[in-house]
Amino acid sequence: MRAYDAVVVGAGFGGMGAAIELKRQGVDDILIVEREDDLGGTWHVNHYPGLAVDIASVTYSYSFAPNPRWQRVFARGPELKAYAEHVADTHDLRRHMRFGTAVESAEWDAGLGHWLVRFSGGEAVHARYLLTATGFLSQPKKPDIPGIDDFAGTVVHTADWDDSYDATGRRVAVIGTGATAVQLVPRLARAAADLTVYQRTPIWVTPKLDGRIPGFVQRLFAAVPATQRAARAVNTAVLELIMVIGVLHYRRARLANRGAELLARAHLRRQVRDRATRRALTPAYSFGCKRPTFSNDYFPAFNRPTVHLETSPIARVEPDGLVTADGRKTEVDTLVLATGFDLWDTNFPAFRITGRDGRDLGAWWRETRFQAYCGITVPHFPNLLSLNSPYSYNGLSYFSTIESQMRHMGRLFTELRRRGATTFEVTDEANAEFLDRMTERLKDSVFTLGNCAPARSYYFNQHGEAALLRPTSTHDGKRESTHFPLESYTYA
Repeated sequence: MRAYDAVVVGAGFGGMGAAIELKRQGVDDILIVEREDDLGGTWHVNHYPGLAVDIASVTYSYSFAPNPRWQRVFARGPELKAYAEHVADTHDLRRHMRFGTAVESAEWDAGLGHWLVRFSGGEAVHARYLLTATGFLSQPKKPDIPGIDDFAGTVVHTADWDDSYDATGRRVAVIGTGATAVQLVPRLARAAADLTVYQRTPIWVTPKLDGRIPGFVQRLFAAVPATQRAARAVNTAVLELIMVIGVLHYRRARLANRGAELLARAHLRRQVRDRATRRALTPAYSFGCKRPTFSNDYFPAFNRPTVHLETSPIARVEPDGLVTADGRKTEVDTLVLATGFDLWDTNFPAFRITGRDGRDLGAWWRETRFQAYCGITVPHFPNLLSLNSPYSYNGLSYFSTIESQMRHMGRLFTELRRRGATTFEVTDEANAEFLDRMTERLKDSVFTLGNCAPARSYYFNQHGEAALLRPTSTHDGKRESTHFPLESYTYA
């Protein structure tokens, strides 16, 4: 049986960042397994019309791998895919990757001090270190609506988009109004003969300061990298003020939160003519309870006579249309599922992981509480780095999280080398202290003090805890990743 120093599950930005850090630490015998047929994670899987990042490009990238050639302030999907390929080539990651390989389970072998990782199809390998980078949003969610499997027309999930599909002249229904729908609906509205958008929960939408990045700016970024670093710092600071401080430090920054909400309301008022439609598109929950987004063309789509907003719950799907709870039926020939991802039920973790003494990670999280020390390690799971874990998401850009975890890995592996050790495990005491600290800090957040009940937000797990975001500033998260007590771990 082939043995590796490390197996990384996932070839998106998180998995590539982990592999880059492993190589920096002298760990080069790495296998990166990916269930899809290419690298890039969400930017490979998703390719629906209108796909773009909702964080400015200068921020949504590795700080150590800036791209001075971004075409737009908010990069489109193909640009992000190309950036992922560039990073893989630059850091010699492709030779470690195996595509079309799904992991079924991983089990810690205490006798060997290795992980036994089993793939679909029966193959298994050993790995001293296991790193899971399966993404927060990697398991598409199909709505549980009676009759949905009986629909006779075209059904497309946004995470499995059919590039050959043409909405021109079609009667289309979109289920869902999250960030994906905000990008997709305007594109469908321009082509479809009739479009009905089924909304369960409205989303806060603020103006998107988008546009093409002039060539002279790209040349300046390439010639003087410090200018791009400055642009990144300014953008991060603005996001921190509006999104992170106003959401996670709600007790002390209610005005910042209220200001963001007023901005979103004014944006809606300017863009939608009909008062009843505006009212239906206005969230009843506090800003930040559910992930907000940016758009300049989502709201205007509802001014079109061919676009209809439906807020009555869907009672059932029939072969030729959808019936709402009030008995009205809308006939459609295409059903677009913009219903997001199954985050807490199937994605924590994305496959079965069994640690020391037979502890099942998924079962333990659900039976106790979702928890991970610094959002990356778990007691009773030696040599496991769970990169998409509770309390790991630090800052609004995913790359803030990735790089904080890379720094944590660097400090941890440096200590392993200093001690001549090969095994680490976070202590129960350190994990409990971190969990208590996060729980206490969440008491200041909008999740505790705001009105989040109407949000139906994926931020909240089955226990009613907002255990996804790390309730600290981006700076504090970065600092802790390089200053956590080394005594938080045992080494062998």
